[in-house]
Amino acid sequence: MWGHMNDYGWGWGGMGLGMLLFWGLLIAGIVMLVRCSRGSGTCGKGEREKSPVDLLKERYARGEIERDEFEQKKRDLEG
Repeated sequence: MWGHMNDYGWGWGGMGLGMLLFWGLLIAGIVMLVRCSRGSGTCGKGEREKSPVDLLKERYARGEIERDEFEQKKRDLEG
């Protein structure tokens, strides 16, 4: 009865490999859930590429350019 364990596929080695796979997938799932709950932006959303006008708005908000320069560049980009 016990002598025929080798006839049942992977046996104990397959169970060990299956357990490693199970725990690896479980830990990866938990890591993904934590990242999504933190709002780090890696939760299935591809990063949207910023338009030139968005970049211009950021420069204006940081104070890198004055209002007149911002308005002129914005007209140039949109027109």
